Amino acid sequence: MTISGELFIGEERVSTEESFRAVNTTLAQCIEPAFSTAAATHAAAACELAWSAFDRFRNLDAGLRAGFLEAIAAQILAVGDELLIRAQAESGLASARLTGERARTVGQLRMFADELRRSDWEGVRIDPAIPDRQPVPRPDLRLRRIPVGPVAVFGASNFPLAFSVAGGDTAAALAAGCPVVVKGHPAHPGTGELVAQAIIAAARETNMPNGVFSLLNGRDNALGGALVANSRIKAVAFTGSRAAGLALTKIANARAEPIPVYAEMSSVNPVLLLPTALSDGAKRLGREYVASLTLGVGQFCTNPGLVLAQEGAGLDCFIAAAIGALARVAPGVMLTPGIHRAYQQGVERVARSPGVSLLARGADSDVVHGGRAALFATSAAAFLSNAEIGGEVFGPASMVVRCAGEAELLRVLEQIEGQLTVTLHMTDSDLDLAARLLPVLERKAGRLVVNGWPTGVEVSPAMVHGGPFPATTDGRSSSVGTIAMERFLRPVCYQGFPDVLLPKSLRTR
Repeated sequence: MTISGELFIGEERVSTEESFRAVNTTLAQCIEPAFSTAAATHAAAACELAWSAFDRFRNLDAGLRAGFLEAIAAQILAVGDELLIRAQAESGLASARLTGERARTVGQLRMFADELRRSDWEGVRIDPAIPDRQPVPRPDLRLRRIPVGPVAVFGASNFPLAFSVAGGDTAAALAAGCPVVVKGHPAHPGTGELVAQAIIAAARETNMPNGVFSLLNGRDNALGGALVANSRIKAVAFTGSRAAGLALTKIANARAEPIPVYAEMSSVNPVLLLPTALSDGAKRLGREYVASLTLGVGQFCTNPGLVLAQEGAGLDCFIAAAIGALARVAPGVMLTPGIHRAYQQGVERVARSPGVSLLARGADSDVVHGGRAALFATSAAAFLSNAEIGGEVFGPASMVVRCAGEAELLRVLEQIEGQLTVTLHMTDSDLDLAARLLPVLERKAGRLVVNGWPTGVEVSPAMVHGGPFPATTDGRSSSVGTIAMERFLRPVCYQGFPDVLLPKSLRTR
C-alpha cells in the first residue's frame, strides 16, 4: 500500500497545505511522507458525513455489521508485514510485540462480530400488557438498546494498533452501530493510514454507507476539541493523559447537549504482597515484578507502579531481588521524544520528594530516548503525607511503600486513587487478610488480580479495562471486553406499539 499522508473524510481523501511528519524515535529522524493536518472545517465535514450515515448504519441487520468487522480484520491482515514495519519505525516497539498487537486488534474485531450474532447485546426486555389489572391496566412495554450516534475516537500513543484507528474503541462503536471519526495519534500517522485504508476497503466490500468511518490527523489540540464540540458527535472514547482527558471532558460538558467522555487516563496499579506469600517467594516475586515493570519499557496503562507490603525480612529480600534484576535491564526506546522527556522529568520529581529513596536504576546505555528503569521506596507515613509521590510516572518507574502493619496498609489503600487494576500475591495462609482487604480493593479498581501481574490484558467477554476516577472518567464502563459496546448504546422503551412498527427483536411474531 502507498502511504499518501491524506485525511480520510469517509471515502474521500483530502490534502491540506499544513502538514507534519512522524518521527523514528530509535533513529531520532523524521519519516516520509508529510501528513496533512486537519482543520476544524475537516472535522465538521467528517462529523456531518458520519451523521448522514448513522440511521442507515444503525438499522442494518446485526449480521451485516458483524460481516463488516470481520472484513476489517481480514483487510488488516492483508496489509501484511508492511504494517508491522511502519509501526515499528513510528513507535520503536519490537516486531514481536507488534505482531501480537495486530493479533489482538484482529481478535477484538472478531469478538465483537461474534457478540453481534448472539443478539443479546440489545438487552431486550418484554413486559406484556395486563389489560385487566386493577386498579390500573399495564400497557405492553418492550425495551431494547440503540446506538447513541457518531463517536469520536482518539488513538493512543502506546498501542498503535490495538487502541488506535481500528482498536477496541472503534470496534466497539462500529459493533454498536455508531459511525466513527478517529483523531489519529500524531506519533504513528503512517500506521494509522494503512489501517484506515483497510477499514475503507472493508466498508466498500460490505456496502457500508459512506461516512461510517473517517480519519483526521494533526498535532494541534484544537482538532480534538473541535471533534468533541461538534453537535453530531454523541460520545467520545479516549486513552491518554489525565490532563488531556479532563480537557476533553470539560469541552463535552460545556456543550449545549453534553455528551459522555469515556477517557482512560491514569493508573499506578498497586501490587499487594501479603505476608506469607512474601516470605515464601520474595526472590521470585522480586524478579517477576521487574519483568512486569519493564515490559514494553513500562509503557502500559497496567504497569505495576506501586508495591505495598508490610516491613520485614521478606520485603527486604524482595527489594534486593528487584534491585538485582533491575540492574540487568537495559533501557528500551520509548514511544516518542515527548514521552521520554516527561518520563525523565517524572523520575527526577519523585527522586526529589521528601521521604523517598531511590533504590536502583536500570542499566545505563546510550540508546536514544531510552527509558532507564527506576525503583523508589518510601514509608507509609511519608506516602500518606504527600499524595503526589503516589502519582503515575508513565514508564518503567515504581514505588515500594513499607507499611508497619495491617492498619497502616489499609490507610494507604484508602488514600490511593481509582485504579485499572489491583494485584494480590497471597497463599492460603493469607486468605483471612485478603478477605478483610477485599471490600476496599473492590472500591478501588476495575480488575482484581490474584498471584499474577497486571500487565497483559486478555481480550475476552469477561475482561474489564476500566476503573474509578482517575483510571477512567466513568468507572461503570470498560474499553475491553464485550461490555465495551454498552458505552455507545442507550435504552429505549416502546409502549403500546403495534407489532408492525416494532423493531424485529421486539416483535411478537
